[in-house]
Amino acid sequence: MSEIDHESPTPVYQQIAALIIDEIKSGAIPVNRKIPSESALTQRFGVARETARNAVKFLREAGWVFTVPQRGTYVADRSTGGSGKER
Repeated sequence: MSEIDHESPTPVYQQIAALIIDEIKSGAIPVNRKIPSESALTQRFGVARETARNAVKFLREAGWVFTVPQRGTYVADRSTGGSGKER
């Protein structure tokens, strides 16, 4: 999946999260590296900020990323079972 399908039964925020997961798995966004901001996601995918926020929340709840207040959201190290917050 490389584009958002607005006709899909899968919610747009989950489609965005899946695209980011693909980038994490491929190494395009490495562990402990920032993912694009909500603002960048809204521009990239042409979605509302709330949709981008929901995608990031989905990734966080699934353990793919962790957020550092006032710093950003980073890829978690899933290989160790940790959140990556220990850096």
